[in-house]
Amino acid sequence: MELSRFQYSSLVFLISGIVLPAVVTAVGINYGQIANNLPSPDDVVPLVRSIGASRVKLYDADPRVLRSFANTGVEFIVGLGNEYLSKMKDPEKALAWVKANVQAHLPDTNITCITIGNEILTFNDTSLNDDLLPAMQSIHAVLVNLGLDKQVSVTTAHSLAILETSYPPSAGAFRRDLVDCITPILNFNAKTGSPFLINAYPFFAYKANPKQVPIDFVLFQPNQGVVDTGSNLHYDNMLFAQIDAVYSALASLGFKKLPVQISETGWPSKGDEDETGATPENAKKYNGNLIKLMSQKRGTPMRPNSDLNIYVFALFNENMKPGPTSERNYGLFKPDGTPAYPLGFSGIDVSSSNNTTTPGSGGNVTLTPPATSSTGYLSISSATERLGSAGILSCLCLSWIALALWS
Repeated sequence: MELSRFQYSSLVFLISGIVLPAVVTAVGINYGQIANNLPSPDDVVPLVRSIGASRVKLYDADPRVLRSFANTGVEFIVGLGNEYLSKMKDPEKALAWVKANVQAHLPDTNITCITIGNEILTFNDTSLNDDLLPAMQSIHAVLVNLGLDKQVSVTTAHSLAILETSYPPSAGAFRRDLVDCITPILNFNAKTGSPFLINAYPFFAYKANPKQVPIDFVLFQPNQGVVDTGSNLHYDNMLFAQIDAVYSALASLGFKKLPVQISETGWPSKGDEDETGATPENAKKYNGNLIKLMSQKRGTPMRPNSDLNIYVFALFNENMKPGPTSERNYGLFKPDGTPAYPLGFSGIDVSSSNNTTTPGSGGNVTLTPPATSSTGYLSISSATERLGSAGILSCLCLSWIALALWS
């Protein structure tokens, strides 16, 4: 049977008993495609609308997706994969990439940002580190020459593992071995007006120390919280503490005004035996409470008047991602369009509106695997593993909050 259309009506958004508008300002969603059973991009459009997402982040620049979302008004971040960075130092190749993957879709599709690579600085790959800023500069130069730089910004997404100190948030600091590399990138962000992107997962901190880190603190549930003695600010959830640690790290290098966006955060609904907390119940609490906070336009303690620009990870469970079981279970939805857990989305229905079958297929259509995303996106859990004990420092530092929470 052919893939069905996603239909929805009289949509309301229900989270923890609160009725929210179907369209919530600044809700973003990561749309990964490392799977061989996902619906067509045309079917994804109403699904994205149904959750109130006004922003979508890709890990590539899939033309099928960009065409499908034409004239929807949804903002797009497109990605240039890690494997292409070295090629972008060639101005002609950079021009060709921008023309084919960005300019060709404007203005119909609202592309507003290009991410160059993903978590490059924590790959421990010197060649990638050396290629990152030149690639960013080259792509930006092309945008300037095409008159698109005011519409489309250029940046890169970082793992939280770039921090050496993350607790207390007021003492946040970048890893000393990365300062010389990251400072020129921050200068680029400031000069071009592009945001600083960070991927932050409280799940990893809880997974590393489930007996020390109170689950309510990581799931945005009611708890007594903790006071940062350096700033006297009160924190009642780990994500806000992580975000403010990034603000402090930026300020320590002279970039206090640089805007921060959370390019990835989420919680898996299933995991391996050693992945404590990876359950549908916890995923529902984390993502549901997070989206509710975003709808309230509530900033962090350090930036109370700044909107939370957050991209939830992810739209779908992706069955071809490598790594632990959790990697394949971050989605809000299963590939058939049904919720991965009861988050409170209503009015979404997967029904067969076209019951024709493919001849010789026995009533089943074999899906063609989509073009794979950037290799830098394959495993979100590997960002800390690549660095060994140093890589989980940011998570472990934050787990020390437990000392105050349990006292």
